[in-house]
Amino acid sequence: MTVVETVARVASSGGAPVERLVCHPRLPLVAGLDAERPAVRVWDCAEGRLRELGTVGGESAVYGDALGWDRMNRTPSVTWHPEEPLLVVASEDGVARWTSAALSELPGPPPHARYDDVAFSPDGRTLWASPSSGDEGGAWESSDVVDLASGTVSRGPRWDTGVTEHPAGGLVVTLCSDQGATLGLFARVDPGAPATMRVLRRALVLDCDGYETPVFSADGRHLAIRGNAYDNSLEVFEFPSLRRILATTLGEPSPGYPYPPEWLEQMQAWSRHNIAFGALPGTLWVGTPAGTLVEVDIEGQHAFEHDMLGGAPVTGLAATPTGDLVVATGAGDLVLLAVRAAEARPTAGDASKATVAAFLAATSEVPEDGDLETDLVLTDGTRTWDSADLAAVTEAEATDPTWLRIQAAVNNIRD
Repeated sequence: MTVVETVARVASSGGAPVERLVCHPRLPLVAGLDAERPAVRVWDCAEGRLRELGTVGGESAVYGDALGWDRMNRTPSVTWHPEEPLLVVASEDGVARWTSAALSELPGPPPHARYDDVAFSPDGRTLWASPSSGDEGGAWESSDVVDLASGTVSRGPRWDTGVTEHPAGGLVVTLCSDQGATLGLFARVDPGAPATMRVLRRALVLDCDGYETPVFSADGRHLAIRGNAYDNSLEVFEFPSLRRILATTLGEPSPGYPYPPEWLEQMQAWSRHNIAFGALPGTLWVGTPAGTLVEVDIEGQHAFEHDMLGGAPVTGLAATPTGDLVVATGAGDLVLLAVRAAEARPTAGDASKATVAAFLAATSEVPEDGDLETDLVLTDGTRTWDSADLAAVTEAEATDPTWLRIQAAVNNIRD
């Protein structure tokens, strides 16, 4: 079992809990989304301390009774520059850039742009934003690629949920959601201005929609995905094989529609942003509504529970660049935790570029005029399908994923 020690604890200046934490990839900075209003708070977590540096949108109107899409449409998206202490916040008021010195409008995106998700390219020279600020009718069919030096906005591929770079570089993963099935898209990224995601044929297929941004482990050997809209699911895949090595439901599995009120309450008690990989290889951390942290040994299939948060539910969890953990609680606290192995155990070294090279060698790029419905080779971590395989599916078991049963039903109608 790992030793976890509380290093610092502070109360958010706004008094409200934080519902999502985003750590800078290289600097001791963390951003948190306010649970009561579309505001973003920023802390310095250097030298074992937590010091609030500023707020974006602190005077915005509270969410109140807004639920579902109304709530989601007001929730900001944030992304850290890969090198600089610069945070970009996309909100209902536009796209802003925050530094400790000033808050300013980000040049480039159109004034009317309302992005649901934003991400920096790995070289920091380009902002990727979804959905496209172009024609509203087809906005979700593409994204914006904003060259920050010139302000030029060009068209990018379709994506909608987060962009995460592999720790070794050269590859990113994002999600392309659909109510029937969500695609985990991988893309080659070469430095350039503007940098564009070059989508690869090899992809994951996930049941239903409503997932959160995929998370790579520090050594790049594992990929975790939290979701979905109908269950508190958690899946972990090996990389580069994409073999699924963990699939579980946090809390009680969905009983099916109509949902009992007690089950809905239990499901909503789990944070959607409650997983993180630390510095110890093969270890995934999961925050719970009971105010505990569960240490999951992925390969050994063991779990240990740590109780040091005073019973306040975990509302956000993230790992710092050094592998420590930052936890947000329902009591409105932010807690910095130091993590170390109780006995000799290696920590994550540099992610191997060979794993990325192996992944790239085993696939190819989707043509610019390609179609995700026909050009991808899909895996759920246990089976693999190409477009011909899927077109031939006419039967599915009750235990098969919903998306595959839908595919079989559609094929039968076509026949």
